[in-house]
Amino acid sequence: MKLKIVDQQPQELVSYPAPVALQEAQIQHIVEIFNTPLTGAYNWDYSIQDDRIKKLYNLGKQLNWDAEIDVDWSQTPNVDELPPRTAEEKAAALAQFREGFPFADYGPYKAMDDDTALEIHRHLNSWFVCQFLHGEQGALLVASQLASCAPTYNAKLYAASQTFDEARHVEVFNKFIQTKVGLMYPVNDSLKALLDKILTDPRWDLKFIGMQIIIEGLALAAFNVAKMTTKDPVFAQLLHLVTRDEARHVTFGVNYLEEHVKTLTQEEKEDRAQFALEACIVMRERMIPVDVHARFGWDTSETREISLGGKARQEFRNLVFSRVVPNLKRIGLLTDAIRPKFEELGLLEYEHLPDDGTIDWVEMSKPL
Repeated sequence: MKLKIVDQQPQELVSYPAPVALQEAQIQHIVEIFNTPLTGAYNWDYSIQDDRIKKLYNLGKQLNWDAEIDVDWSQTPNVDELPPRTAEEKAAALAQFREGFPFADYGPYKAMDDDTALEIHRHLNSWFVCQFLHGEQGALLVASQLASCAPTYNAKLYAASQTFDEARHVEVFNKFIQTKVGLMYPVNDSLKALLDKILTDPRWDLKFIGMQIIIEGLALAAFNVAKMTTKDPVFAQLLHLVTRDEARHVTFGVNYLEEHVKTLTQEEKEDRAQFALEACIVMRERMIPVDVHARFGWDTSETREISLGGKARQEFRNLVFSRVVPNLKRIGLLTDAIRPKFEELGLLEYEHLPDDGTIDWVEMSKPL
C-alpha cells in the first residue's frame, strides 16, 4: 500500500477510463490528514427503547441495497463505448443543455463552437455529480464519528447503520462518475471548508446539525430536483436509492436534535443557530461552479454574478433550502435573534413548510 500525504486535494482533473489497469502495487492512495479533538462516549445502559430512532435503525437494516445489483448499469453505454456524435446529435444535445442555461447569452459561451460548448456542459455535469460524491465521503466520515460520540445507545446504532449507507453512496456515485461521466473534479472550496469545520469540531451536536440538518437536508432537496430533471435512467435509478436513505438520515437528525436542543442554555442555542446560518451561507456558494468557468478561461467574477442573478435562478438556489429552514425551526434553532438574518437571505419564507420531524412510516417503509 503506497500512501501520498498531501496538504490539500490535488486540483488536476482525472479522466476515466484509465488507459491501463493498475496493479495493486502500483496504486498510490492520495491522503489528506485532518486532526480532531473528538470526545467519544461509552453508553453502559443497553435498555431497548421502542422509540423513533430505534424504528429508523430497523428500517435501515431492512432497506439495504447493493449498487452492483439494484442499479441496472446496462441502461446507458459506458464512456469508452460512446460512438462519435453526428452534427444532428450535437445540435439536439446542445438545444437540450441550453434550455434554461444561465450563460446562453454570455459572450464567451456564444463564441464557442459546438464541440467546445458540448465539452463545457460535460464539465459542468461532472462538477455537480462530483460534489455529490465528495459530500458523501464527508458524510461517511462524520457518521463514523457520530457512532463514537453520540451519547445514547440507539443513536450509536443508527449512526453505525448510516455509516454503511454513506459507504454505498460513495460507491455508487464513484462508479457512475468513472463509468458514465468519465471526468472527476476536485471538491468545491466551500463544501470542503464546511466539511473541515464539522469533522474537526469537538462538539457532537454541532456535527449532527452540520451534517444531518444542513448538508444532508440540502442533498435531499438537490437529489430530488436532479431525479425529476435528469434524462439519464441510470442516474435517476441511483438517485432514487440514495434519496430513500437520505430521507431517513434527515429524519433521524431532526428527531434526535429536537429533544437535545431543549436541554441547552439560550446562549448555547444561539451559538448553534449562528453556526447553522453560517453553514447555509457557505453552502449557497457551493452551488456556483466557478471552478469550471475558470478552467475555460471565463471571468469568474462575471460568471458568479450571472449565477447569482435572475429571479428564476435565485428561486431555484433558495428552493434547495426548503427542507433545511423548517427543520431548523422544528429543532429550535430558528431563534428570534437569527430569524432576520435568514430573512435577508430570502430563506425565511420556507419556515412554514412541512419539516422532517413527523415520520410517514408507511411511505418510509416501502420496499425497494
